[in-house]
Formats: sequence, structure tokens, C-alpha cells
Amino acid sequence: MATAADALRARTTTGILLMCAGVACLCVNDAIAKTLSSSYYPVQVLFLRSIIALPFAALIAWKMGGVAALKSYRPAAHLLRGLLWIVAATMFFTSLGLLGLAEATTLIFAAPMFICALSALVLREQVGWRRWLAVLVGFVGVLIVVRPGSDTFQAASLLPIATAVLYALLMISARWVDPRESVWTMMVYLVGVGTLLSASAAPFFWLPVQGKDIWFFFGIAVFGTAGMTLMTQAFRFAPAPAVAPFDYTALLWATLLGYVFWSEIPDTATYVGASVIVASGLFIVYREWKLDS
Repeated sequence: MATAADALRARTTTGILLMCAGVACLCVNDAIAKTLSSSYYPVQVLFLRSIIALPFAALIAWKMGGVAALKSYRPAAHLLRGLLWIVAATMFFTSLGLLGLAEATTLIFAAPMFICALSALVLREQVGWRRWLAVLVGFVGVLIVVRPGSDTFQAASLLPIATAVLYALLMISARWVDPRESVWTMMVYLVGVGTLLSASAAPFFWLPVQGKDIWFFFGIAVFGTAGMTLMTQAFRFAPAPAVAPFDYTALLWATLLGYVFWSEIPDTATYVGASVIVASGLFIVYREWKLDS
């Protein structure tokens, strides 16, 4: 007979598998974006991805939460979140055309540090000295990767760092969404607002879409939506401390995809910096779990 502990282990295992699958999908999404960035402006890529993904997102929200999932009690919060998302995605997609996939992905993982810092500065939450120390250590990891002042420094490295800051703000802004709204409502409005905002800018950066690239645009929409959905479900199956660390498997996928498709091999500094950033992020997750438990 299955016990409560067995059921918990099964749900945790499912959550971890969903998280790993979602991360893999998002890495494929990023690899497709990097491919398209050589032929199209990021805003156009985002618009086409969003407008293709919107029906899927709406259908998923309706299936998971019913008609109520399509209703918002605080549209202004979603407008702000959509703006943060579209600017962050534009910066990140731009960086993918200038940096290696693994390097850009590594710098994105500074986000947990920014979330921790901004939680204290914006939300006035209590952040102990251990987490502040972890934030500082994480920034050291970022500096190791970026190497400001050296001959290998690239200004494009600042783009994924800025993306991480905006992503942190996006996560924090979830606090301003009406508590009656579900995660599915947040997802569909994020995609919807992103579609509207990118549609307003896309005409100024439009380039003719080549027939051979149509499937790439469908692919980026499908993998992006699937990745976010799977990761969202992961947190519904298992506690955040159990699944959050597996977000870092993206570094493995990014390194593999970068090597296979662009012959990119991260240098030693990127590996060292990534290790420091990951260690910092894992410690922050651990401390938050200890304080919540």
C-alpha cells in the first residue's frame, strides 16, 4: 500500500522531471532565437512568436482554470509585467546574436541574486546577512564571466545582465497581481500584452519572412509556451526548493546546443563564473526554504 511519503516522493519526482523538460524546451527556444537573430530584428521575432503562442496560451489557461482564468481584476499590473517581459526578451534575444549561448545563459542566472536584492529594496522584505553575502558572491561570479576592463570584455555581456534585472522585477511584480487571479491568468496576459506591445513596434523593424524560417517561428512559439507551462506545472507538483535547483540544467543544454550548432566552447572564466553564480543561487534558494519551513 502506498504511503503519504511515497505519494510525496512520486509528486516530487514528477515535478523535477517537468522542470527539467521545461528548461530543455526553453533552451531550444533560445537556440532558435539565436538562429533567427541573424536574419531578423528581435522585436519581429518576439511579435511572431507571441502571436503564434497566444492561442495556445489562452487554450491552456482555459483548460486549466476555466473562463475565470481569462478574467483580470487588475489589468494595469499585467500591462507593467508585459512591458518588463517584452523589454527583457528583446535585450536577451539581442545578446544571443552577439554572445555564445552558454555565456548569455550563464549571465541570466544572476536573476535570483537580483530578486533577493530587489525584494529588500522594493518590497522591504527582511534579507539576512547570509543571503546578502550570497548576492555579493554571485556578483563576483558575474564579474568573472564579464571581465570588465580586460581585452576580452564585450559590451554585449551587459544585455543578459540587464535582462536578469528586468526578469527579477517581473518576478517581484507578481506580488501586485490580484490574489484572486491564477498563474494561468498571469501566463495568458503576459503573452497577450507582449503580443500587443511587440505589434506596436514590429512594423518599424519588419523584414520579409523567408519561407524556410516559418517553421522556426512556429518552433520558438511551441517550445517557449511548452517550457513555461511545464515549469509552472513543476512548481504545482513539488515544493519550490526541490525543483528550483534544476533550473540550472539550462547551462548544460546551452553548452551542448552552442557546441553542436555553432561550435561554441565556453572559456575557463565562463565555467568558473558559472559555478560561482550557481552556488550563490542555490544557497539563496536554500536559505529562503529554511526561513519558510
